[in-house]
Order: sequence, then structure tokens, then C-alpha cells
Amino acid sequence: MWRRRRFRDHVGVPALIAPTGRVRQSFLAAMAEFRAEGRAGPGDQSMIGREWREFGDRWPTPEGFAAYVDRLLSEPVEDTPRPEGFVPSTTLWWVDGDEYLGRLAIRHRLTPQLLDFGGHIGYDVRPSARRRGHATAMLRAALPLARALGISSALVTCDVTNVGSRRVIEANGGVFEDQRAEKLRFWVPTT
Repeated sequence: MWRRRRFRDHVGVPALIAPTGRVRQSFLAAMAEFRAEGRAGPGDQSMIGREWREFGDRWPTPEGFAAYVDRLLSEPVEDTPRPEGFVPSTTLWWVDGDEYLGRLAIRHRLTPQLLDFGGHIGYDVRPSARRRGHATAMLRAALPLARALGISSALVTCDVTNVGSRRVIEANGGVFEDQRAEKLRFWVPTT
């Protein structure tokens, strides 16, 4: 029964894809949802917050959005310029047709900071698409991709208060290691 309910509202089956201009309108609507829930403010250090500050004023134009997509597509390349402390990463979007539902980033290696707080994989589901199994399915779909990058066990973290994310991680085989500050740390096998 849960499986039937999970995809009942969808045209097809969502998939992880490379960022694309094809979903720009839906992406913009999703970013407005994140903004309405308080994300993207000056203190938001999440992927969404950082990208909003850097690209948010350019997303509405096709050219500006294309530049943003190009930037995301260049992130896996080792010699791509990036802020200090950032590592090569692969960003993928969770979409159903032309509907942007969320995003996931696989960091190719860990720095001391990522080992404590960020992990290999981070994800966000747009507010209007939450509680439908998208995060669980998105993380599950990303694990073989992490394995292909040489990550045998992916570190995935979540806030202590984020019960939903903890359930997503555990549903994908995450094994709790410890808590560091306000983050719970789990190792998820990629096989």
C-alpha cells in the first residue's frame, strides 16, 4: 500500500538527472518555496543558501540559469575553481518529467570539516514534495553513483532534530556512528 501511495501523485517515476535548463520554471518555484520557509537568508550555509546568494538574481533569465547549470556541471572536475575547503562534487536533480522535486550532491572526498558535519552526500526536497518518499528514493538512487566514484561507504549527516532525514538515512542502510555538535553521522554502504 505504501508503494502505491508513494507515486500516486506523479506522472512517471522520478529520476536523478544532471542539472538542465528544461526544468527552470519548476526550479524557480521550488526555490521560492525554500525561501518562504526561511532558507537562503544571510546565515544559511546550506547549498541552497550559498547558491541563492551567488546566482539567485540571475536564475530568472534563461542566460543566467544556463550559467548556473554550467557551473554545477563543472563541479566534478578537479581543477574547477571553488571556494577554499570545497571539494569536487556531483550535483544531481530529482525530477519527474519537467517537475523539479529536489537535489542531491555527492562530494567526491571528505575534508576534516566534511568528516565532522557535511559528509559525502547532502540532499534537499522541495517543501511541496516532502513526505512522499522522494528523499529515500533519491538517496537510494545516488548510492551506486557514489560507489562508481570510489566511495565504498558514504558518510551522510543530518541535524539532531531532523527525524525525517534520519529515517531516510536508516532506510538506506545507514549505520549510526556518533553525534558531533548538532549533527548525527551515519555510514551508508554503497553496494
